[in-house]
Amino acid sequence: MKILLKNGNILTPFREIKNGGIYIEDGKIVSVFENTGDLEKFQINLEKEKNDLKIIDVKKNYVSPGFIDIHTHGAGGYDFMDGTIESILEASKTHMKYGTTSIVPTTLTSTLEELFITFDNFRKAKEKNDGPNLLGLHLEGPYFSMEQRGAQDPRFIRNPDPREYIKILDYSKDIIRWTIAPELPGAIELGIELKKRGILPSIGHSNAIYEEVLKAFEYGFTHITHLYSGMSMVRRINGYRFAGVVESAYLLDDITVEIIADGKHLPKSLLKLIYKIKGSDKICLVTDSMRAAGMPDGEYILGSLKNGQRVVVEDGVAWLPTKDAFAGSIATANKLVKTMVEIAEVPLLEAIKMITSTPAKVINIFDRKGSITPGKDADIVVFDKDIDIKLVIVRGEIRIMNF
Repeated sequence: MKILLKNGNILTPFREIKNGGIYIEDGKIVSVFENTGDLEKFQINLEKEKNDLKIIDVKKNYVSPGFIDIHTHGAGGYDFMDGTIESILEASKTHMKYGTTSIVPTTLTSTLEELFITFDNFRKAKEKNDGPNLLGLHLEGPYFSMEQRGAQDPRFIRNPDPREYIKILDYSKDIIRWTIAPELPGAIELGIELKKRGILPSIGHSNAIYEEVLKAFEYGFTHITHLYSGMSMVRRINGYRFAGVVESAYLLDDITVEIIADGKHLPKSLLKLIYKIKGSDKICLVTDSMRAAGMPDGEYILGSLKNGQRVVVEDGVAWLPTKDAFAGSIATANKLVKTMVEIAEVPLLEAIKMITSTPAKVINIFDRKGSITPGKDADIVVFDKDIDIKLVIVRGEIRIMNF
């Protein structure tokens, strides 16, 4: 299909093109029009060809690259570790309704059996996929600090063992990032192995101090998973104070971070602080959503239906039953953008960058996704001033249309 979008305010996301247009063909962005005159001439010539052309007037709404969520556990009542192909496809499609065109399904600490079943199902889901791009898998755990485990199941938390992680890495070629506590014995060696395989080592659920984070950064741990959630801040050890993971994120200019901007995990003050120090080029917006994203309040299971933990969803967030910790979010991608704009008072263009170009660079796909540039994949989202989704195009195909 050939698609011509017109009358849109295009967020590239490096600048805004008012009353612009985009021509899409064979799943790629072919042309970006910056004035109505050129667009009208192009449209006339296209219509003369009388071929498979769809012209969409986006009615002065915003047009941006498709949203890229590099950390999510599920949505629509499904978890990526439910053990079925359907769960992966349906959870992804729920996120697509809210503007996500590329997704990195994320695991939880679990048995090896459940992990390998997830690998098998993900591989098969890619073959049947007609939703957002399934970019690869993010393993969250099991190599975590017990003190910073958050909602991760303590039954499965352990130290890295090369006999185990080599088996995992050899089993699946779909792993593109792995979150690890770098202070654990053997964690640096695992990071080295990941870098050899082109996989991003990420710091998370960690009780590390600055010196340990710095060493990990030198060995390729260049990203921090859900900043402030499940990690150390200033620690006192024998009376002395040591900077933790959070402070390390600020001290290391080149390290990237991700934040759960659902308006619950981080208050306005911290959202503004993170943005002030790190800037949009170093921040990714992620949902870290569990199966209740896009669903009503109630009781749900975090993780697989077989071995997951019971959580309670209310007040816009998922809680452990004890109400002493969050258990993932119920956010969708458009909610993240809305939070950054309305609560953190970040310019829309900068918020869009944090969910398009920055995550694309972090997971090394910016050569084909993350900006509205001729030659890149036609993953496009259109939304109004309230960040409500009007149109979703994935790989040049219209998937959602709410005009």
